[in-house]
Amino acid sequence: MNQLPYQTASRTFLIQTQSKMSMDYETALRTKLHQLECHFTWALIKDDLDLPSILNRLDEQLKLDVGKKERLAQTYTALAYVKFLQGLQKKSLSNLMTSVKLYKECHEEEFHKALIVTYGNLAWINYHMKNYTECESYLQKVEKINENISSESSSVPEVLGEKGWTFLKFSCKYYERAKECFKKALDLEPEDGEWNAGYAIALYRTEYGKFTIENSPTIKQLRRAIETNPDDDVLKIFLAMKLAIYKRYREAVSLVEEALERSPDHPHVLRYAGKFFRNKRSLDRGIDLLSKALEQSPNSSLIHHQLALCYEMNKIRLLQEGNHHTRSSWVQQIRDQIIYHLEMATTHAPCFIKAMSDLALHYGERREIPRAEEMFQMSFKTAKEKNDNLHVVHFYYAEFQLYGNRCEVLAIKHYMECLKMSPGSPEGQKSARSLRKIAEKRIYKNAQDEEAYGILGFIHKEKGEKSKAIECYEKALSYGDNDEYLTNLCALRQSMQ
Repeated sequence: MNQLPYQTASRTFLIQTQSKMSMDYETALRTKLHQLECHFTWALIKDDLDLPSILNRLDEQLKLDVGKKERLAQTYTALAYVKFLQGLQKKSLSNLMTSVKLYKECHEEEFHKALIVTYGNLAWINYHMKNYTECESYLQKVEKINENISSESSSVPEVLGEKGWTFLKFSCKYYERAKECFKKALDLEPEDGEWNAGYAIALYRTEYGKFTIENSPTIKQLRRAIETNPDDDVLKIFLAMKLAIYKRYREAVSLVEEALERSPDHPHVLRYAGKFFRNKRSLDRGIDLLSKALEQSPNSSLIHHQLALCYEMNKIRLLQEGNHHTRSSWVQQIRDQIIYHLEMATTHAPCFIKAMSDLALHYGERREIPRAEEMFQMSFKTAKEKNDNLHVVHFYYAEFQLYGNRCEVLAIKHYMECLKMSPGSPEGQKSARSLRKIAEKRIYKNAQDEEAYGILGFIHKEKGEKSKAIECYEKALSYGDNDEYLTNLCALRQSMQ
């Protein structure tokens, strides 16, 4: 039976009204959700994250924290967010419910402030699953917690701490934000061991520049963190590695040996102790410790990378001793070990740009040129997409062009790109040294090589040494015309007026 016109119009109006009410309801919910303190509101950008690597770290953390319910709860909450990013909403929800259960076992109450982040994540995940009633329920739980505390959620030490640990674990791009979170938590609870440890680690990972052993904020905070966490042997090795930079080897070695004696099977202690001995050029000890760590954490890209670096130092040492036939055979065996560990590192962390670039370079050393080129192009693509470590890829590609392809022109181009992008980084500093070596070699052969002086001018310009840069560009222009050198020279002169 056909509907009358007024019935059709009425039905259309009802549908439109219901749709508008639904949209208004969802908008109201979303407004409340954006006010929460949780992983969904912390500006964790998916393109910044290497999800397989984060999952490996979180899985390892679950094993380390067996019996520590509050830490386990925090890790399950972070794990839930990663699962959500992978599109596994039901698994995400399951991890969050595990987190709630663990928190309640710790605090024996439903509305403890430690649950703010987990309830916030639960509200968000239920919203995405269109479970709006459940979403509202968790929003109300957060509201009830907020009613019982004297400050905003963003100023609760437990929230600041969980936020800080998330930033530390998820991406090196968030280390500065992690530092800010732990500092705020410490301002509220200066004696808390966890916030002191988090702040020390964040400082350790962000401290660059010139300090002395007396005024280094990291060394001071690590000592403070060890005071408040006397059983944390990883902190002792972090302190040891910082002390070694200032040549305080006796105390550094003592701290590492103490940590190894107290925690001989802790994978993080073994990993960082292995790195300490690699830095100290005690390669056999480093390889032994890292191999033990790998037995416990076979999917650790970081351990595989550290082992590759140890073997690479062995390779360099052998090459420096001379290229006899027997040594050549050993070098090839070592190179194969390096490639194996770098391949494993990139398998477990597909966005590990340094490992990818180093692997490409070693393919080139093994004369697998097409494979090396393919890996380098993949490294460039990943670095650009992630906006991360592009200068590192330029450095390794320059090395490949100089030593693998014997193409000095391309090597110069990519060393320059690296230096321009990150002059203070280790790769930037190495690029400057390589460029200087190339320029000086050219000048030795031809004292009127304009490009060589242009290279030196570029190095000085990027280092901020304007007078020396001007001198080099003037010399370059005295031997030939070059618009780029002239432009740089004019800009430098103008900046000094």
